[in-house]
Amino acid sequence: MPARAVIFDLGGVVIGSPLHAIAAYERELGLPRNAVNHAVVGSGPTGAWSRLERGELGLEAFYPLFEADCSATGITIDAREMMRRVAEVAVPRPAMLEAIRRLRAGGLRVAALTNNWITEDQGTGALRSFFDVFVESAVVGLRKPDPRIYQLVCRELDVAPAAAVFLDDIGNNLKAARALGMTTIKVDDPDTALAELERVVGLPLR
Repeated sequence: MPARAVIFDLGGVVIGSPLHAIAAYERELGLPRNAVNHAVVGSGPTGAWSRLERGELGLEAFYPLFEADCSATGITIDAREMMRRVAEVAVPRPAMLEAIRRLRAGGLRVAALTNNWITEDQGTGALRSFFDVFVESAVVGLRKPDPRIYQLVCRELDVAPAAAVFLDDIGNNLKAARALGMTTIKVDDPDTALAELERVVGLPLR
C-alpha cells in the first residue's frame, strides 16, 4: 500500500536524543552502559518512568520514585539532574523540520507520536504546528510500545497502519509498529534515516 502518512517520534528523531543525554550522564557517574534503561525496564508498567510517560506522575513526584527504582537495581542517580540534561538536548533538528514541511507540501499527512511527560513550559508544544496530528503519551494515558497508541494515531490521521511510515530511535517501539503493518525506519543517524524515508515515499526531503 502506498504511504499516505508519516509518523515521527520526537526525542531522538525530530529533536535531540534523551538516550544520548542519559548515556553521557551514566558515563560521568561511572555506571554500566544502559544502567538507567535497565532500571526503567525492570520496574515495568508500574514503575515511575512508565507512570511519568502516561501522565500519572508529575516530575516532582517522579524524582524520588525513579531514584528508588534505580536503587532497586543497584545504581544511584540524581533524577532531577538527569532530567535537566534530557531537557537541555531537546533541540529541534532543522533537517527533520524541513523534511516534515516537504512531506506535507507533497500531500502526505504527518503526525508526532511521542512518549513524553508534563512539564511547566510544555516544551514539545512549540512543535505542534509542524504536524497534522500530535499524540502525546502523557495526554492520552498510553505509551509506546502499547499497540493502542499506534492505532490511535492512525485513527487521528485517518489512515490504515499499512499506509503509514513510522520513524523512531527505539527498537521495541518499531517492532510494535511493524506488527500492526506499518513501514518502520530506525533513526540512528538522521541523514541516513531521511535518505531511507525518501526512498519509501518517493519525495526529495533534504
